[in-house]
Amino acid sequence: MKKVAVFGNAGGGKSTLSKRLSQITGLPLHVLDKVKYDSAGTEVPPEDYKRIHQQILATDRWIIDGFGCMETLWLRLDEADSLVYVDLPLYVHFWWVTKRLITGYFIPPVSWHFNSPILKSSINSYRVLWLCHKYLTPKYREYIKQAQSIKSVYHIRSTKQISQFFELINAGD
Repeated sequence: MKKVAVFGNAGGGKSTLSKRLSQITGLPLHVLDKVKYDSAGTEVPPEDYKRIHQQILATDRWIIDGFGCMETLWLRLDEADSLVYVDLPLYVHFWWVTKRLITGYFIPPVSWHFNSPILKSSINSYRVLWLCHKYLTPKYREYIKQAQSIKSVYHIRSTKQISQFFELINAGD
């Protein structure tokens, strides 16, 4: 496990999982929301984001958390030696986006800039939830099915499997 892509729908706990995985493995963590958006929640120019993304991919060790954009998503999944796909039931993603919206006014979300616009970002997450579930989830599931023969694949389908994932990673040390 040297190049890890953590991906899935909005509000699935990817950032929290990625942060903990980085602490356990010592791999450097790159949060795409912090690369793609500035501290005011404004998207950086696409060419700047793609350049930084490519620089990260060119390094020997990383955990990359998040979506970024469609163009860089598949490049990242192909480059990774380990895939962590957070594929929780849709209602869990919805609830966790709601929880993040409420608590975000008091404690900034793990993967967001300190002054990120909580309401605007949460509304965007709600919009993305269904779109991702409808269009990307089937593609993600097919991708990891094919990738299992050449990569380490962790398909997390329940909240219980998140703790089981960490037990497995800790046991590997």
